[in-house]
Amino acid sequence: MQAVVKTPRIEISVKGTAIPPRLIEVLKEVYGPEISLVEDHGDDLVDAFDTQWYQGVKEKMTPEIYLCIDRENKMLTQLHLGEGLGGIPRQHISNMEHGRRSISLKMARKLSSLLGAPIEKFIETHEK
Repeated sequence: MQAVVKTPRIEISVKGTAIPPRLIEVLKEVYGPEISLVEDHGDDLVDAFDTQWYQGVKEKMTPEIYLCIDRENKMLTQLHLGEGLGGIPRQHISNMEHGRRSISLKMARKLSSLLGAPIEKFIETHEK
């Protein structure tokens, strides 16, 4: 549980598993009834990879999406990625990212090496 008091100049945060009732009373006496109690379960950590949300997102991921995300995470433009792959035109990269051009096994190997990502991300599987 967390007790939060906010005034124009004061913010008090008390954290713990059991805030003494007397402390809550004192805070109400001093700051009025507008104090708010926020119950926070921040200690209950969950592995994000085990959540239904993650499983749903992962099901929608395709090699095209992985390519776009990994390229952007490396701060590469489509032009620069194409140059890094040996002079592939920007439009070719765009077509792969939009699913208009498939990613070959040879290209998946190059992308894996250049982007530092597992090759499986760039290979279409039909298990879905």
